[in-house]
Amino acid sequence: MATIKMKKNKVLITTSKFAEFDEAPLKMLENNGFEYLLNPFERKLTKSEFIDLQPGFNCVLAGLETLDEEVFKKSNLEIISRVGTGMNNVDQKAAKNYNIAVYNTPLGPMQSVAEITVGALLSLLRKIPQANNDLHNKEWNKLFGNLLYKKEVLFIGYGNIARKVNDLIRPYEVNVSIFDPFVDPNTLKDITHYKNLSDILPKVDIISIHTSSTEEILSTKEFNLMKDGIYILNSSRGEVINEQSLEIFLKNGKVAGVWLDVFWKEPYKGNLINYNNAILTPHIGSYSYEGRIIMETAAVENLINHFSKVNHSG
Repeated sequence: MATIKMKKNKVLITTSKFAEFDEAPLKMLENNGFEYLLNPFERKLTKSEFIDLQPGFNCVLAGLETLDEEVFKKSNLEIISRVGTGMNNVDQKAAKNYNIAVYNTPLGPMQSVAEITVGALLSLLRKIPQANNDLHNKEWNKLFGNLLYKKEVLFIGYGNIARKVNDLIRPYEVNVSIFDPFVDPNTLKDITHYKNLSDILPKVDIISIHTSSTEEILSTKEFNLMKDGIYILNSSRGEVINEQSLEIFLKNGKVAGVWLDVFWKEPYKGNLINYNNAILTPHIGSYSYEGRIIMETAAVENLINHFSKVNHSG
């Protein structure tokens, strides 16, 4: 990417860590005339902490802190570049009202989240965590599991990450259905599109959730419709699964196994920790070294490209 000359643009970097594995994104900022401040707390910022830090900065490489009208009213921000996909923490309507450009990195975490999803799925099906725990407890238990081969898989939400998961599991000759009102069925090949979730839930063996919605999607009504022995994976939003209902159906065996990387409340300390058929990970879907570097680089490129366009149009 060509180096461009700019006025002094100052970047507040609010992700808990940045350029931890590769300094190239910071070098890109320096080479393009940006000054920056790293998050001094090395954790998610509260709203008041962000407001206290932001005077003098016109750019933010944003983490998961709340960026809303109250924040914008007290700032001189010109651009927000999210290091990640999710935008629930950014009030985009308010940002537009304050003439703040907003970007994210939708392809950054794609491979990382897709790979951990497939890994969790295979671990659930073959009971790898249970077998591992038994051996660590000096117990030699040969557990039978299930194949992924030719299973019926439902994707709830079919964006970039779900599509990559589908690519990765296609060699297993799975039959794929999706529930996503924002996808044009005419663009799909070898995939069945359902308008009503209730029509497909009784037919599938595996549900993988990749929605950007924060509305509850799976609760008691939906669990009752599912096939006995279903497997569920969620790497999207904790709010989409009713955790109390999930526990009931894990306990009675209707849900054979679940992987959750997101929860109602994080850090998670709820009852699901008591179930050995629940794989629980602390919101690490995008936490691969390579994926992190890709996201950080893309977020910086969003800043550089934005000001390049502004300078050229000016």
